[in-house]
Amino acid sequence: MELNKKKIIELFINNVKGKKPEVQGRRHHGSHGHWLERQMGIKANSSNLADIFGYEMKTHTASKTSFGDWSPDKSLWGRYRSEPTIKKLNRDKEFLVAFGQANPNKEDRYSWSGMPVPKVKQFNRFGQKLIITPGQDIQAIYNYSADMRKNKSDIIPKELQKQNLLVAQWTKAKIKPKLERKFNQKGWFKCTLNGCGVFDAIVFGEPMNYENWLNLVREGHVFFDSGMYQGNRRPYSHWRASNNLWDKLVVSRYS
Repeated sequence: MELNKKKIIELFINNVKGKKPEVQGRRHHGSHGHWLERQMGIKANSSNLADIFGYEMKTHTASKTSFGDWSPDKSLWGRYRSEPTIKKLNRDKEFLVAFGQANPNKEDRYSWSGMPVPKVKQFNRFGQKLIITPGQDIQAIYNYSADMRKNKSDIIPKELQKQNLLVAQWTKAKIKPKLERKFNQKGWFKCTLNGCGVFDAIVFGEPMNYENWLNLVREGHVFFDSGMYQGNRRPYSHWRASNNLWDKLVVSRYS
């Protein structure tokens, strides 16, 4: 067995296995992950490098697990515009109102999450779709003719009422290094919880390069899961896959 993998398994057995995550204070989605990082000797950071000994660590989740929070490098609202001939949109006041959806349970706060977020293969009712270019960039595009909203002529500015409007782009040269620095070194591992909320096993997956990951995007297994909303400057641009896919990527398990 490779030495670094052996070290990780030993850390798990000595510090994690058989324990429940000890979370103090206010619980949130990252609470279990932060506790697990401490047990595995990983210092909290925002680095885009593999977490430990060349391996990326993922935390047990209920239904889907993130590859990373990767914002588009070009967009209608960002510093680098996806459509240079169109003026930069104010993210909260213009982009989210035109391309997002109001949440009546949040005082009609607009967000680019849930139904409006583009997927591959077909346009959603908001006229948005993800495509992969011949150059292996990922693009979110908008077609006015595919927008099924009855009030689209009122909320989409005239200059944006067009076909194949480039809403956002993840350029290969930008996103490939982010993916491969994390997942294409030694691979990845996940510590799993049993039905009682106790850590019971550690599973490993092989290294993943951009081309293999992009094929999962193309097939719809990996999806863009935006959580952007008014009043919060964080982009929440996660790329995720269901845990069913992650389970299929497991090549070894230790319990």
